[in-house]
Amino acid sequence: MSTPKQAGYYFPAEFAPHTATWLSWPHKEASWPGKIEAIYPNYSLFVKYLAMSEQVCINVANEAMQQSATAHLQQAGVNMAQVRFFLHPTNDAWCRDHGPAFLINPANTAQPKVIVDWNYNAWGGKYPPYDLDDVIPTLIGEKYKVPVYHPGIVMEGGSVEFNGKGTLLTSTCCLLNPNRNPHLNQQQIETYLQDYYGVEQVLWVPEGIVGDDTDGHIDDTIRFVNEDTVLTVVEEDKNDENYELLQQNLTALKQMRLLNGKQLNIIELPMPDAVVFDDQRLPASYANFYISNQHVIVPTYRCDKDEKALEIIRQSFPGRETVGIDSTDIIWGLGSFHCLSQQEPAV
Repeated sequence: MSTPKQAGYYFPAEFAPHTATWLSWPHKEASWPGKIEAIYPNYSLFVKYLAMSEQVCINVANEAMQQSATAHLQQAGVNMAQVRFFLHPTNDAWCRDHGPAFLINPANTAQPKVIVDWNYNAWGGKYPPYDLDDVIPTLIGEKYKVPVYHPGIVMEGGSVEFNGKGTLLTSTCCLLNPNRNPHLNQQQIETYLQDYYGVEQVLWVPEGIVGDDTDGHIDDTIRFVNEDTVLTVVEEDKNDENYELLQQNLTALKQMRLLNGKQLNIIELPMPDAVVFDDQRLPASYANFYISNQHVIVPTYRCDKDEKALEIIRQSFPGRETVGIDSTDIIWGLGSFHCLSQQEPAV
């Protein structure tokens, strides 16, 4: 079987049109110890905004979970005509990392869309079991009768960011961590990324943020807003432990060149004040926003930086409405709206 790239498929940018957004309904108490009920109102509000401009596909374990989810969504005023449930049991809610990577080839009218099913090991084996999450992309491929590629290495959707024009951004702290693919070096990982995401260029930054149990996913630090512009988080307080890490990323971004030789346009985005719960620093970041067809849905943290961050993001996406949703409870699960979602591109 050829690779997706050889067959003309590529992973579009998130700001390209979507057919749907995929979610896995949150149910794992251990991910939000003592707090899981508190996340449902704002999670459901997230779904409400998604459903305004695209279908929302939600993986649930059984009829009882579907009924519970429906009740929460109806209470939030979600347009349920836009919601479709799939009986696909999961271990956890982080669909960005265990969900399907949809690639498209608009020229292939017989088969314009395929799925890549990377191996998934819950960020280096941190949170077993993860067997149910690992098979989700293949289940969706079988349901949709879409071909599924299996590269055979560990990869997570939150670790990669795309401009839709041949460039992929990632971080060495995550993808070169020995808890993922210890048998592969950087060049070998780049080859997999190019072959199975259909990109030409892989650009690397060194660091993630403190408190991120994924070992430094890029979706907490740097995001493309168009093909040559990125938002990157910076810490303004030089005494904060994130300050130096994020300066290293900024330095790396300034040295990068895209395939056409251009430098990146870099827009700096503040970090929120530290969010701490049970003496644990949480990976709160405004960069963990999700781009739907009509909205940019941004996590906020009851912090005086919220409005500044929202305004920067608003100016970066003039064609969409920017919406802030309180993520203070959701981030106790160590992720927010981008981590919880995976887009299905339109062809």
